Amino acid sequence: MDHLTKLEELLDQANTDIKNGLYDEATNKLENIISIDPNFGKAYNHMGYLYEVKFKDYEKGETLYKLCLEKTPMYPSVYYNYAILLSTLGKYDELKELLDQAMNIPGITKSTIYNEYAIMYEQQGKLDEAIEHYRKAGLNTLDKGVLDRAKTSIERCKSKKELF
Repeated sequence: MDHLTKLEELLDQANTDIKNGLYDEATNKLENIISIDPNFGKAYNHMGYLYEVKFKDYEKGETLYKLCLEKTPMYPSVYYNYAILLSTLGKYDELKELLDQAMNIPGITKSTIYNEYAIMYEQQGKLDEAIEHYRKAGLNTLDKGVLDRAKTSIERCKSKKELF
């Protein structure tokens, strides 16, 4: 088994651990991957996710997402995860920059990125921009659930506009 295949296999195992709530085991596997190959960016994304979502250490999560972006800028997952963290922290300038970058990544789900733009604009009270991006999210999906969520979000923004 070659070096990369072994690392991908360990990453899969760490993913399974995360899904099963075995966070310490996942962390150990990810740290092992990084010690074998410090340039294996995907491991930093998964570690970032653990620190953000499971350990609520946002600063450490952000550092790990940045390392992933630096080492594996074409890995779509880091854009979704890091976008949610930046949104949570209200770091809208960095978020917009990240989303602009994400739109050029092969394999990225554009409807998801449009939805993240929309959430960002809605949180900032820029409701027209939010509606426009929810519309783009809806138009760029084949998933009925995503489409329904986009329509619901547009209705919510229209209701908010009535409050002004």
